[in-house]
Amino acid sequence: MRLRAVYLLGSAHPRSRGRAYVGFTRDPARRLRQHNGGRGRGGARRTHGAGPWQMLLYVYGFPSDVAALRFEWAWQHPTLSRRLGGVAGRARGEQPISFALRLLPHLLLAAPWKRLPLRLRWLRPPPRPPLSPAPPPHVVVEEGAGLEGRPRPPRGRGRRRPRPPEATPPALEKPPGGCGVCGGGWEAPPIVRCPRCSLAAHPPCLAQRFLRLEPKELLPLWGNCPGCHAHLLWGDLIGHSLGQGDHEGAEPEEPALIGQGGTSPAPTPFN
Repeated sequence: MRLRAVYLLGSAHPRSRGRAYVGFTRDPARRLRQHNGGRGRGGARRTHGAGPWQMLLYVYGFPSDVAALRFEWAWQHPTLSRRLGGVAGRARGEQPISFALRLLPHLLLAAPWKRLPLRLRWLRPPPRPPLSPAPPPHVVVEEGAGLEGRPRPPRGRGRRRPRPPEATPPALEKPPGGCGVCGGGWEAPPIVRCPRCSLAAHPPCLAQRFLRLEPKELLPLWGNCPGCHAHLLWGDLIGHSLGQGDHEGAEPEEPALIGQGGTSPAPTPFN
């Protein structure tokens, strides 16, 4: 599953303090370099000449480009979005970056995103402004600062090394025994597996069990494993079963990049 991230930039320029920019990308580090490189290097018109920019955070885990782009549009146009109708507009004297951070938890709590297995990754070093109201409890909040990025392979004209064969995702492997919920056999994949024990189940069977307290919903947010009783997030469970670990398959390049050169600049004031 590819990374789809909606990110928030803040300007570190003394004359542009408090300015903000919201965008969508599949490669946060590369997109930040483009913004700081200007329009000639792929940056946006609204960020040109107001840098250097810092990437403060990004939200990811969207199931499609459409879901991410709708989230981006609502964050960029809060007065036009029907999802934020009850949120007060930008107050007099409120900086754009503070307004954007005030809007974020309301977006995470709004339909259709409130039931998605989203993750919020902070790239800005502490102290960070609190998000109020609190995001939904199933939204995982991560710390990105201080992590090393993936090194880029050297460019050359030599032959490319053949890619190793990809392992069969656990969701396609038929385990011995039957479904840990209904006891039935494995007529066809996919199969979900608990990452903490050996339980395997049909996705509809486990989803129905997780939804016992929310019978009107289509997809669960979380539940307890019938085997080991571990608390599991549905999005993490699906990702684990597809062989993607806990972070949508691949970590984005240089996930902790906050300023140019991969260093952490001084925190940006929000008031």
